Amino acid sequence: MLMSHEELTSYMQSNFALMKFHKYTLEDLENMLPWEREVYIILVENWVKEQNDRARERESKQRGK
Repeated sequence: MLMSHEELTSYMQSNFALMKFHKYTLEDLENMLPWEREVYIILVENWVKEQNDRARERESKQRGK
């Protein structure tokens, strides 16, 4: 499989984030099927968005006090 520099950089950044912040191992990630990896990345992205939304909502409520 050939990847461009940008694709490889993005792939490695995703691996790093999944390992650092979501406790996957490199072995976990490399043993995933490509579609399985995409699903997990989408789930993590959705989770991060939800956490950010909740944090903004808390900040907004605190400012309103």
